[in-house]
Amino acid sequence: MPADVVIVGGGPAGMACALRLSQLIDEHNARHPEAQLSKENIYVLEKAREAGQHCLSGALLDPRSMKELLPGFEKEAPLDAEVDREGVYFLTKNKHYRLPITPPPMQDHGNYVVSINKFVKWLASKVEEAGITIFTGFAGSELLYDGDRVAGVRTDDKGVDKQNQQKSTFEPGYDVKAKVVVLAEGTRGSLTKQLIQRFDLMKDRNPQTYGVGVKELWEVPSGRIKAGEVIYTMGYPLTTKEYGGAWIYGSKDNIVSLGFVTGLDYQDPRLDPQHVLQTFKQHPFIAELLAGGKMIRYGAKSLPYGGWWSLPPLGGDGWMVVGDSAGFLNSARLKGIHLAIKSGMLAAETAFEALVKGDSSAAVLGKFQRRVETSWIKDELWPVRNFHQGFEKGMVAGVFNTVLQDIFDGGLSNRAPSHPGHERMKAVAALATDGGPRAHMLGPAKGDSKLTFDKLTDLYYSGTKHEEDQPAHLVILDPNICNERCVKEFGSPCQNFCPANVYEMVDDAAAAPNGKRISLNAANCVHCKTCDIQDPYQIITWVAPEGGGGPNYDGM
Repeated sequence: MPADVVIVGGGPAGMACALRLSQLIDEHNARHPEAQLSKENIYVLEKAREAGQHCLSGALLDPRSMKELLPGFEKEAPLDAEVDREGVYFLTKNKHYRLPITPPPMQDHGNYVVSINKFVKWLASKVEEAGITIFTGFAGSELLYDGDRVAGVRTDDKGVDKQNQQKSTFEPGYDVKAKVVVLAEGTRGSLTKQLIQRFDLMKDRNPQTYGVGVKELWEVPSGRIKAGEVIYTMGYPLTTKEYGGAWIYGSKDNIVSLGFVTGLDYQDPRLDPQHVLQTFKQHPFIAELLAGGKMIRYGAKSLPYGGWWSLPPLGGDGWMVVGDSAGFLNSARLKGIHLAIKSGMLAAETAFEALVKGDSSAAVLGKFQRRVETSWIKDELWPVRNFHQGFEKGMVAGVFNTVLQDIFDGGLSNRAPSHPGHERMKAVAALATDGGPRAHMLGPAKGDSKLTFDKLTDLYYSGTKHEEDQPAHLVILDPNICNERCVKEFGSPCQNFCPANVYEMVDDAAAAPNGKRISLNAANCVHCKTCDIQDPYQIITWVAPEGGGGPNYDGM
């Protein structure tokens, strides 16, 4: 199946790339009737059954890039509320203290509270109106190569059972041979990971660091919070050794977006990010807000924290990487949608140049790097290039580092080093048996089914569905490490860091030497990639399941 451009992933970055490329082709064709370019072989591959179905964020939209992509977009885009009030609070176990001044990165006046699911659905409609084909339900399973050149994408086979045997419904995947491949898969994209490993793209970069955001959507009594009101919290339930914080966004129709981002660089393997959110909701300040309300949706997503020094090379022979796949997120602002959109637009300009010249080599696609470096993306990310690194030694050091950044345009050093988050995890033998100051967020939450919920109850509200009879898309390189080493050394942290109860250690008398073996509930997976990121042995690889499966983040 031939293609001029194939965009893998239909999130904000991928859709913006497709739409901007269509605009550029229209402008070119109007100027050059003798040298028309076609959109017929430009495709977006989206693994979800519908556009936007796998998209999860808070979300706040900084409109800067959308104003460039679609001037006047505010008149028709699904924007829930314009932010007109914000506050930042520090929480102790039972009290809350509002900061007298909202730090500039957290000032959100003029931004919009949105459902990223609805917003991406709307963007997809614009892409299709512009003449670009979106294939939903198609996951990219591997990259195609011609030597060291990326030459396309192979999509997933459908109708394969757990034993890797073809069922009666078997349909082989397609080899989409493309001049340009744009990877817009979101955080820890599986094809992006393959590309990075093949060419050792991070060899002179800081390793990417991550967080996982666990979110619930609530319907609360009228008057509890104003649409367009934004609240951020820091402190409890985390200690000063963990990185993270919460958001609360007031939306229309008494809907509240509430979530907690936990940095995936914590030390205690028993820490459970879903439990952190449940503990957070029990704080009097939060419980009062939610009293009398009901939880209506749930989800989880990882996000890249590393910043400027953790971006891989952005373009090469036949390929470019955009959005969260590359790491375009401002961790000081906790915002990345506008950066994803802008990166997609700049990639579109580069792909357009490649089509006009008939040259998709690194000499042309590598110009994407230069376009980013001369855009306002770098203007925004450069001053916070060392933001997250400062928090590797705890909250106090991180706050001090933030002050230095504000004074010295990014800190005292040009590039501060960072370390992969999973390397910070300690063996359970080195930790207090009772959990010490972290006891309130260790292990799975039980929940009261009113204010707090266990994982399986939360999972139900994610709408997650997969074909049960298919190969596991969570590939464990050596299960013996799980059964023999991890259970003793780290206490099987996969049971804790997974927000969807995918991993279980089950009793098995035949499993030597601990009588436990790893068991996967792969159908529970919400595609957050936390396991791929946080496994202390780095033996778990997330690959795309059969296209169409996964969470249904309708309204999220």
